[in-house]
Amino acid sequence: MVEQFPFKELVVGSSPSRLTHIMKTSLHILPNKLRTLLIDTKAFPSATCLLLVNAGSRYENRKNNGIAHFFEHMAFKGSKKYPNTAALASLVEGFGGEFNAFTSKDYTGYYIKAPVQHTETMIDVLSDMITQPLLDKDEIEREKGVIGQEISMYEDTPQRIINQLYEYLLYKESPLGMDIIGTVATVNAATRKTFKDYMDTYYYANNAVLVVSGGLTGINNEIKEKNHLAYATKYFSNWGEKTVPSFKPVKEHQTKPATFLRYKKSEQAHLCFGYRTFGKKDERKYALSVLSAILGVGMSSRLFMEVREKRGLCYAIGTYTDHFHDVGTMVTYAGVPTDIKKVHEAIKVIRYEHESLVEGRISDGELDRAKEILKGRLILSLEDTFNVGYIYGKQLLHEGKVKPVEEIIKRIEEVSANEIISLAKDIIKPSQSNLALIGPFKSSTSFEKIIASE
Repeated sequence: MVEQFPFKELVVGSSPSRLTHIMKTSLHILPNKLRTLLIDTKAFPSATCLLLVNAGSRYENRKNNGIAHFFEHMAFKGSKKYPNTAALASLVEGFGGEFNAFTSKDYTGYYIKAPVQHTETMIDVLSDMITQPLLDKDEIEREKGVIGQEISMYEDTPQRIINQLYEYLLYKESPLGMDIIGTVATVNAATRKTFKDYMDTYYYANNAVLVVSGGLTGINNEIKEKNHLAYATKYFSNWGEKTVPSFKPVKEHQTKPATFLRYKKSEQAHLCFGYRTFGKKDERKYALSVLSAILGVGMSSRLFMEVREKRGLCYAIGTYTDHFHDVGTMVTYAGVPTDIKKVHEAIKVIRYEHESLVEGRISDGELDRAKEILKGRLILSLEDTFNVGYIYGKQLLHEGKVKPVEEIIKRIEEVSANEIISLAKDIIKPSQSNLALIGPFKSSTSFEKIIASE
C-alpha cells in the first residue's frame, strides 16, 4: 500500500466560484454518526469512494508502533465476504477499478476508484474490509516479512527517511516522532490481539468519514444522490460508535537550534531545514502557505533559483508546510553533494533566503506568483476524483467542516506582504531552527554552527 509522499500537501484548497457552481457537495450524518460526504463534480462518470479513519501512528505507543500501517495491509488480506486478496483484487479489477490505502501520522485512508455505476460495490467492499477483517494468523505472520522488506526499502531511500528524521528531531518525546511504519521489532511482535485492541479502540463510525466523489449523476443524470447515500447506509449501518481516546498533545519548548545527523555512505546528502509553526485550525496557515511558496514551490521560487539554478548545488529542492491538530512545521528539503563545503554552502543559502523574509524582502511580483501557483495547483488537483475526496474529506475529518471553495481562494488572495513578514518574524529564528541530515559525515558540529550563528 502506498505511503505519504516526501513532499507533503500544501494547504487544502479548491477551485474558483465557477467550479463551485458546477460541483455539488452534500453532507449526511448516518444514525451511527458516520459522516458521509457526497461530492458530485458533474464531470466524467468515474468516482472515488474514500474512507478516512481518524487513527494513525500518533495514536500508538512504543510497543505497538506501526500497527496502524500494519492493519492497512491486513485490510487487503481478506474479510468476511471477500476471504482473501485474490477475491478482493479480482472483484475490483474485474469492473475496471483500482484500490489502495495510505497511513499517516494522524489518519488512515482506504479507497477504490472506478466507473461511477459501481459505487455500490465499491462501498460494500470498503465496508467489509474495514468492519469485518479476518486478521488470519498465518496471513499476519506472512505480512511481517513484507513489511520488513518495506522498512528496508525505505532505509535505502534517504529522501523518504530524512522527513521522518526531521519529525523525530521535533517530536522525539511524542508518538508524532515515531515512524509510521514502525520498527522490525514492533512489527514482528504484533499479534492478532494487537490488531484487535487497536481496532476496538479507534475503528468506529463516529471516528471516520466516508467520501464519494466524482461524476455521481452519471452521463445522463440517470444516477441520483439518494442512491449513493442508500449504499452508505446499507453497508455501514452495522458499524458501531463509541467514544475514542484522543491523542497525546505535543508539548513544545525549544530554546536553541537543534540538529540530527545520521551517518550513511551515500552519493548524495539529504537535508531538512525548518521551524516549528502551528496546528491545522490556525488561520495563519494561508499566509504560511504563501510564504513557503515564495521560498520553495516551483521552478521560479527563490530556493530553486538560488540553490539549483545559480549554484548547481542540488537537483531537488522544495519547501512545504505540515499541520497536525496541535502543532506544525515549515521545512525546506534538498538533496545536495556530499562535499562538506557544498553542504555548508547550501545550508547557508537556504538560511539566508528564509531570513530574508524576516527582513521584509518581498516583491509584489513574487507575492502574486506564489498565490497563483497555490491556487493553480490546487485547482488542477480537482481534476482527479481521488484528490477531490481526499482534500474535502481531510477537512471534514480534522476540522469538522468543509469550507466553501470561494472562502479558501479568498483567504489565499487576501494574504499581504505585511502578514507574511509578521509571520516570518514569529517563526524564522536561529534559536528555533532545526536541521536533520543524512550523509557520510561523522560530526554535526560544523552544521550546528551554521544554523546557530546570529
